[in-house]
Amino acid sequence: MKFEYDVIVVGAGHAGCEAAMAASRLGCSTLLVTMDMDKIAQMSCNPAVGGIAKGQIVREIDALGGMMGIITDRSAIQFRMLNLSKGPAVWSPRSQSDRMRFSALWRKTLENAPNLDMWQDAVDRLVLRDGRAAGVHTLNGATFTARAVVLTNGTFLNGLMHIGRTMVPGGRAGEPASCGITEQLRDIGFVCGRMKTGTPVRIDGRSVHFELATPQYGDEDFHKFSFMPNVHRELRQCPCFTVNTNARTHEILREGLPDSPLFNGQIQSIGPRYCPSIETKIVTFADKDSHQLFLEPEGEDTQEYYLNGFSSSLPIDIQIRAMQTIPALRDVQIYRPGYAIEYDYFDPTQLHHTLETRPVGGLYFAGQINGTTGYEEAAGQGLVAGANAALAVLGREPLVLSRDRAYIGVLIDDLITKGVDEPYRMFTSRAEHRILLRQDDADMRLTPLAFRLGLADEVRMRVLEQKREARDGLVELARTLTVKAGEVEALLASVGSAPLRQSVRLVDLVLRPQLSIPMLAQYIPQLNECITALPKDRRDEIVEAAEVLLKYEGYVKREQLNVDKLRRLEDIRIAEDYDYSGINALSTEARQKLQKHRPSTIGQASRIPGVSPSDVNVLLLLLGR
Repeated sequence: MKFEYDVIVVGAGHAGCEAAMAASRLGCSTLLVTMDMDKIAQMSCNPAVGGIAKGQIVREIDALGGMMGIITDRSAIQFRMLNLSKGPAVWSPRSQSDRMRFSALWRKTLENAPNLDMWQDAVDRLVLRDGRAAGVHTLNGATFTARAVVLTNGTFLNGLMHIGRTMVPGGRAGEPASCGITEQLRDIGFVCGRMKTGTPVRIDGRSVHFELATPQYGDEDFHKFSFMPNVHRELRQCPCFTVNTNARTHEILREGLPDSPLFNGQIQSIGPRYCPSIETKIVTFADKDSHQLFLEPEGEDTQEYYLNGFSSSLPIDIQIRAMQTIPALRDVQIYRPGYAIEYDYFDPTQLHHTLETRPVGGLYFAGQINGTTGYEEAAGQGLVAGANAALAVLGREPLVLSRDRAYIGVLIDDLITKGVDEPYRMFTSRAEHRILLRQDDADMRLTPLAFRLGLADEVRMRVLEQKREARDGLVELARTLTVKAGEVEALLASVGSAPLRQSVRLVDLVLRPQLSIPMLAQYIPQLNECITALPKDRRDEIVEAAEVLLKYEGYVKREQLNVDKLRRLEDIRIAEDYDYSGINALSTEARQKLQKHRPSTIGQASRIPGVSPSDVNVLLLLLGR
């Protein structure tokens, strides 16, 4: 039995799984410690991956050599590309997953990963030596040593579940809380707080009148999460359904408010504003008579359904009575009620951009322990934390993603420079350079970096190079091929586009909003031949990539110029021990915030709330710029 490792990862949720895989892939001996090996990568809340901005994160994880995209595709029971009616900067993939298949695939992946061992146990304290993390001690009395430790504890740190006035210690339904780590870290100076999240009721599908619900089907096109061409959806595709609450539903929910932990003072911690409980909705939006709910299947062959939009910690009888007022749910039977859960998190301003903690060297945090929410946000952090723990052990340069390179970079920078006052969730609006962070080109942005680090293998890099060569060939054809007016006259008339008066380059037609490359290929033989010659299993993906590049080239170039200007501030370094307290030219708030956050560059300093442009100018002068 082995008790010494390079990297130890605590927790096998979405952050822990990616962290363990990243560390082991880089060649470090890695141990993944989890309370229950049957709950690996458990989908504690909704059985879905991706969504607005979250889908972009999963595409980035895949481009960096992570596993979430591959496992999501292989366990998908419905896939949709959201926001297709808008520009590609906000196109966002989302997939319903078979929850049990998702977890089983992750376990199989971890169990067969080289350099990776697993241990089922609970960690009750860290082993610390000379101000650094040196291992973990478990409830069963085992001590494992390591040169780096990654904590990904999710909602388990002193977790407390609420259903009405009933309170049950636990990190998830049917699972115990984790105690000891918070107290140990608080004693050595870490700042921690409490947050709250919730989950809806789980419904027996046999009791649902689906004929009274509206079905919602997935897409049947080429889109998916992984950039690898050999990864496909393997399971039967299933519909979701929508239903609506009504005035009577809200009336019953209001009856339960005196016993709601959110309104009777039982819960004091902060919950996610953008994903409110049903009881919060009826109070905040008191003028609304109806809210849309989504019945989402938990798997390909199970009767279990997740009632998205009905997150609640109200008493069980109130939850059931309220649902029974919805026609499709009038005979509803449930597997378990919704509940709220409170848990500990640590102020993320105590982290470096590598996700290593400032107070303790060799200790990394990822996921909800940093005040975030969501499987995707957790997994992105986990990959970065696990990779950086391994890179530090190997004595190599760290993985730090900038805001203009990845949504994961935006996420981590926001956490470290701004902190959190509610559970952090990624939105496209948080990314100021989102035209550069599209889901379609995450591989172009990140796979070369992942290959240099050792996170992506030669096969993935070769797939990228083939795609880039094919895309660029199609783009070059569009820029050089001349199209005569008569060739596309019928097409232009059919879509209501202005007729040609003379020959034009193909690119000029692609730029018209009514036209697309596949439409034009039906009328232009040279273009059709070029597309036909593309690899059949990647043809649609390559055509879309070329079209996006052509249609939005002007916007991309303009945004890149803005990035280049801002990057100058990111290149101006600030010493970590810089003393701001005596700089009277800075505002009082700026001195306090800079002293607390310790930005490493002027760019980071400029994003700290309370640091004004005039404060940034003072810093530039002091640094000789």
